[in-house]
Formats: sequence, C-alpha cells, structure tokens
Amino acid sequence: MALLSEQGTEIVIPVCAVIGIIFSLVQWYIVSKVKVSPERSAAAAPGANNGKHGYHDHLIEEEDGIDDQNVVAKCAEIQNAISEGATSFLYTEYQYVGIFMIAFAILIFLFLGSVEGFSTKNQPCTYNKETLCKPALATAIFSTASFLLGAVTSVISGFLGMKIATYANARTTLEARKGVGKAFIVAFRSGAVMGFLLAANGLLVLYITINLFKIYYGDDWEGLFEAITGYGLGGSSMALFGRVGGGIYTKAADVGADLVGKVERNIPEDDPRNPAVIADNVGDNVGDIAGMGSDLFGSYAESSCAALVVASISSFGLTHDFTAMCYPLLISSMGILVCLITTLFATDFFEIKAVKEIEPALKKQLIISTVLMTVGVAIVTWTCLPSSFTIFNFGAQKVVKNWELFLCVCVGLWAGLIIGFVTEYYTSNAYSPVQDVADSCRTGAATNVIFGLALGYKSVIIPIFAIAVSIFVSFTFAAMYGIAVAALGMLSTIATGLAIDAYGPISDNAGGIAEMAGMSHRIRERTDALDAAGNTTAAIGKGFAIGSAALVSLALFGAFVSRAEIKTVDVLTPKVFIGLIVGAMLPYWFSAMTMKSVGSAALKMVEEVRRQFNTIPGIMEGTAKPDYARCVKISTDASIKEMIPPGCLVMLTPLIVGTFFGVETLAGVLAGALVSGVQVAISASNTGGAWDNAKKYIEAGASEHARTLGPKGSEPHKAAVIGDTIGDPLKDTSGPSLNILIKLMAVESLVFAPFFATHGGLLFKLF
Repeated sequence: MALLSEQGTEIVIPVCAVIGIIFSLVQWYIVSKVKVSPERSAAAAPGANNGKHGYHDHLIEEEDGIDDQNVVAKCAEIQNAISEGATSFLYTEYQYVGIFMIAFAILIFLFLGSVEGFSTKNQPCTYNKETLCKPALATAIFSTASFLLGAVTSVISGFLGMKIATYANARTTLEARKGVGKAFIVAFRSGAVMGFLLAANGLLVLYITINLFKIYYGDDWEGLFEAITGYGLGGSSMALFGRVGGGIYTKAADVGADLVGKVERNIPEDDPRNPAVIADNVGDNVGDIAGMGSDLFGSYAESSCAALVVASISSFGLTHDFTAMCYPLLISSMGILVCLITTLFATDFFEIKAVKEIEPALKKQLIISTVLMTVGVAIVTWTCLPSSFTIFNFGAQKVVKNWELFLCVCVGLWAGLIIGFVTEYYTSNAYSPVQDVADSCRTGAATNVIFGLALGYKSVIIPIFAIAVSIFVSFTFAAMYGIAVAALGMLSTIATGLAIDAYGPISDNAGGIAEMAGMSHRIRERTDALDAAGNTTAAIGKGFAIGSAALVSLALFGAFVSRAEIKTVDVLTPKVFIGLIVGAMLPYWFSAMTMKSVGSAALKMVEEVRRQFNTIPGIMEGTAKPDYARCVKISTDASIKEMIPPGCLVMLTPLIVGTFFGVETLAGVLAGALVSGVQVAISASNTGGAWDNAKKYIEAGASEHARTLGPKGSEPHKAAVIGDTIGDPLKDTSGPSLNILIKLMAVESLVFAPFFATHGGLLFKLF
C-alpha cells in the first residue's frame, strides 16, 4: 500500500490548488501597487528607496525634466484602448464559440447515447465482461457535462490571462523609468499570476468533477474516467478557436502595421502615427496570451485524462486505489508547489541589475523548476504508489515497479527542458544560427528566406530525437500509461512555463506603450531588451507546447486504440494506410488555411492603413489622430470569419472518418497527423522566431557584426523586416495551432470511440 492515505489525497490535491490560487492573487496585489494614475509621482520623495519593489524609487525622468503627469496619463489612456480592444474581441469570439460549444455538446450526447440505443439498463463493462457497468446513456450525459466544464474552464483561463496582461503592460512601462530590474519584476509577476491561476484552476476543476461524478458512478471507475475525457475535449476545442482566431487577429494587425509603417513609410515600430498600432498591441494579448493559456490548459487537461483512462482499467482502477489513481493529479499538485518556489528565485531571492541578466534569469527558471520537480516527482512516486502494480497494455496487464513510473515522468520532464533549450539555441540572436540568418540579409530578402527555412527544418532534429527517446523509454517501462505520465511530466512545471511565456507579450506591449506615449529612448531601450528576451522565451514556450502535444496525442491514441478494441494497427492493411497518408496531409491543409487567412486579413489591413495615410491629412506630421478603432474592427471581423473553416476541418475529420471508414482508418489518420504535424509545427515556429530575432539583432546593433548590417532602414534591415513579416503567420498562427490539431483529433476520437466501435465504418460495411 501507498504511504499517503485516501483521506490524505483528498486533502492534498485541493490544498495545493488553493495555494496556487492564493499565490497568484498575492502576485497580482503586488503588481497592482504600481499606480497608473498621476498622483503617485507627486507623493514619492526622490531618492527614498522602498526595498527592491521600489514603489518610491526616483525616476530617470525627473533628471530629464520631462513632464511626468503627462506621460502617466498617456500610458493609462493607451492601456485602456488596448484592454477594450482585447475584451471586445474576446466577447465577440466567445459568442461564436458558445454557439459551437452547445451544438457540439448536443452531438456528443446523441452519438454516445445512441451506442446502446439510449437504454438505461446497466451494461457489461468494456474490459471486464463479468461485471456490470453504468449504461451508455450515463456516459453520454456525463461526457457532455465534462465537455462543457472543460470548455468553460478553458475560456476563463484565456480570458483571465488576457485581463492580467492588459492590466500589467502599462505598469511595466512605468516601472521601466526606474530601471530594467523593476520593469522585469512587474512583467514576470504578472506572467506568474496567469501561470498559477491556470494550473491551479485546471487541477481544482478536474478534481471536483471527478468527485462529483463519483457520487453517481460509485465503484464503476471505468465508466467514470471514460466520462471525464470530455473535460480534455472541451479544453482543447476552445483552445483551437482561441489559438486560430487570436493568431489570425494578431498577425493581420502585425503584418499590416509592419508593411505600411516600417517598409513603406519608414516610421518606427509602435509609432502612434500608425493606424494599426493599437490593433497590433491588442493582438499580442488575444493571440499570445489568451490563445496560449487555453492551449496549455488543453494539453494539461488531456494528458491528465489520458493517464486517468488508462489507470482506470489497470490495477489502480480494479482495486479501487484512489491515491494511486490520482497520481497524475498529485504530480500536478507537486508542480504548483515547485513552481511557487521557483518563481521566488526570479522575484525575491535575486535582483536583476543589468539588461544582460534578463535572459539568464528566465532560463534559470526552467532549470530550477526542472531540478526541483525531479525531487518532487520522486517524493510523490514513493508516497503515493504501491511498490509494484499492473498497467493495462492492449488487452494484457503489464507488471510495473514504482521506480519505473518515476523514470517515465522524469524522461518527459527533462525532454521538455532539452526541447526548450534547443528551441532557444535556434531562435535566440545570441547564437550563431540566427546571426547567420541576419548575415544572409546582406544579399536581400531571398537569401534571408532560404536561410530561415533551412534553420527551421534543421531545428526539428534534436527535439524529435528527444521525443522519440522519451516515447521509447516510457513505453518500455509502463506502456501507454508511461507515455501519458511522461507528457504530464513535461507539463508539470506549467505554471513556470506559462509565467515565462506570458512575460513576452507583456513586455512587448510595454515597449509599444513607451513608444506611443513618447517616452525617452532610454526607456524604449529597456523595454526592447525585455521584449527580445521575451521573444526567445515565447519560442521556448511554443517548443514545450509542441513537444507535450506529441506525447499527449500519442497517449490519447493509445487510449483510443484500447477503447475501440482494435487488436493491432497494421500499416500494411489498405484501410490503415489510406488513413495514414491522409492524416499526414491534414497539417498541411490546416496550415494552408490559417496562412491564407492571415494573408487575406493582412491585405484588408494594409489597404486600410494606406487609405488612412493617404486621406487623413496631418497623420504623418502627428497633428491628426489616426482612426485606430477601424483597424481593430477589421482584425476582429476577419479573424472571427476566418477561424471557422480551419476549426471545422479539425473537429469534423475524426467524426467523418470514424463514422464512414471505421476505427482502423481513424487510427491511421491520427498516427499520420501526429507524425507530420509535429515536424511542421516545430519548423514553422522556429523559422518565424529566427526571422524575428534576426531583425531585432540588426536593429539593436549590439555587436560589431550587427552594426555592419544596420542601422534601421538600411537594405539588410529591410530584407530582415520582410523575413520577419513572412515568419509572423508561421510562428504565431500556423505553428502553435498545429499542436492543437494533433491533440484535439486524438481526444475527440477517444470520446467518440464507443460510437465508432459499434456503429462506425458504414462505407466498408456497405461494400
């Protein structure tokens, strides 16, 4: 027996979740003490130092003699505009998504209810025919309920993240007047608010759902955890629309602002004269923050669901060992505590004094959290698991020792770190790959594009080996359950990962606000330094998301194959092979849709920005104000309209394939999409990230080499801007959305598996 009792488990999980929520609220309170109203500065005595938070530190501006009140008021005004734009976009998006949510919930109920013809009699269990399980109708009702719960939690996660980010952006700008360390702490704390809220909410809602469902299901754990899979489906389907809609929004605005502003009019990025500038800053929040939040919440929910489904038909479920059953949730609980300690390293134990300390501080977060988590996983494994147990392995039970499961989690955890660092090597301008891309701009945009694409393809090699090794190790030790917990291991430090990731868009916005409020170039230099580090960490975050998606999807695939009672997936049978080849095509079709959507939305934006420059007199002189709201509306309308076709492609494929071609073909489709989707996603994200940082490398002119390529406006710089513009939809729309495609199709197939197994394959039945 495990050391931790069932009562202990029932206390530990919610307590850890509540600690996470309290910690995020404390961080939010500290951030809120930075005032975005002019009164504070009058009260602050110059030179009075209030610890490292420096609410009363004196400002650089006071030496420069710039009117302080004016700047603060301007920052508040811009922050308001960004916040309103983001909120109105998300409200519009959620109205459409809400309709979809209800329609899909009805579909789940009808499909799963029809498995046994809506009968209310108890059925023999799927894996153990001697015992009786609850009727299929119950699974239908509870799956629908958990789908709606997952969807709502996902939407709330994204929305809260966006609110926090728009709350913190101007505060980061104002703190930058006191020094780069102060600005860093505000941006990082705000990221932590989002990370901890999301990790704790996801855990708490899932835990409460399991306990509520247990009231009805009693000892039928197989049915209980099958119904819980709807939670992962809900989380991921909302994430898909958030990611695609937000990605199209942000890149339409960004491409429009860059092409007309920088290339044609030669005005700096985030210049208030640019009509698309507010839309561009809104985009950072709806795409990179709300989208990313929903996406990682989806991964977390699905990997937990995959692990729980497999565990429920293994010895944990058969002997009703609740503590061992909750192993995935206990790992996440430990993750919250580990990330809490890790965050204190960045905000309280060490202080950042200079620009060059920013990136190392963020990287240390990843290393510290991974090392501490390894210890944490060991503690959880030895206190919560019996020394030996069996795991369901495609029809047989495989004997597994607890140390083997510990290794499975650690393999995922460390693979995540490796993927993060490889991504960083290929996308940070501190290393040779990006510097080579920047150097290729000497001969124009074409060579820049060639070098960038080559870099992206090359950057796939090591992450794929890392994923392959972790799959092999975890499968050898603990079959599909091993892969599910490896994915959980990768996501166990999700709070820190999200904090680092949300930090990027917040500092990006802070830089935009500084430029628009007309602050001194010294402040802009600081926010740019924060932003450059944020760009790399955003790439690391995407690497994590893609790596975990690959493992999660494979675990879900295994659960689907078991649930649909497929004995083997044989590539040589035509049914499976056609599925495989079609599945491998889907990521390309999906990418084509999202890229083209960005292109057509950007086209409208470019036309509007040009129209304003040409028809509103006095914009370029700064005497007339551009019509920002018009650009925000164009981005909103375009992204809502354009997110529907790619969304339908992903959501309908498993339903159509499963219903008409059956479970074997669907297994092929899932495998094909997984294999090709991961490669396309990694290369797209890294290519885009490298082009972006090559442009920043030339703009910053920090090294001798960079200065030979610059300054802004030179021919190499123009070539770099073109590369960056091409890379925008790759790194922020297609790349990150693909990991949702892989996971979502797998979890959807798992939820509908009972229906496909009984009624699927209509075409093959006819012929």
